[in-house]
Amino acid sequence: MKLIYWDGSGLVMAYKRLEDNSFTWPAIRNGVMRLEPAQFEALFAGLDWRRVQPLEVAAPAVAE
Repeated sequence: MKLIYWDGSGLVMAYKRLEDNSFTWPAIRNGVMRLEPAQFEALFAGLDWRRVQPLEVAAPAVAE
């Protein structure tokens, strides 16, 4: 697999070759396949990205 994706600060080109396994791809909606960064890392590592849930992080409160 070769792909180019936007990581929020620029374009990244990645390459991955699997010997015996295959990727489980997310659904394409409106021509776009979306994954959270942690889900992409799991997919790229050959893991099941559907088992990875992004953490909900609250924005820091303003200090007075």
